[in-house]
Amino acid sequence: MNSSRTAPFGIFILRLALGVMFVAHGATKLFVFTLPGTAHFFASLGLPGWLAYPITFAELAGGIALILGIFPRWVAAVLALELFGAATAHFGNGWMFTNANGGWEYPVFLAVTSAAVALLGDGAFVLKRSTFGRN
Repeated sequence: MNSSRTAPFGIFILRLALGVMFVAHGATKLFVFTLPGTAHFFASLGLPGWLAYPITFAELAGGIALILGIFPRWVAAVLALELFGAATAHFGNGWMFTNANGGWEYPVFLAVTSAAVALLGDGAFVLKRSTFGRN
């Protein structure tokens, strides 16, 4: 098989899985921890609590955009930056995300996977193609 013919489908699968994970990540902030609870957690880290609201929205909307294929490279690039930033809040907690206050492997993995999608391209089944680089 020619990898140039199958690569867009591989990117699509990666993009779909990543989108589902971002929706789950944002939905956890919204429905499990609640937005006020997430804001309180952010404040306990020394971050402005109000950041919980746009970050939760970015994860939910970004995840949906990745699933639907709406400017996937741009969305993935922005989410990579957001999750690299989020990982810094977990560095002191150790590797496993099951540690108290969550370790850093999960946010780093999401950030690296997002960066890979941003670098690889939009993939197959895209509603709105990104406009930078080659797809």
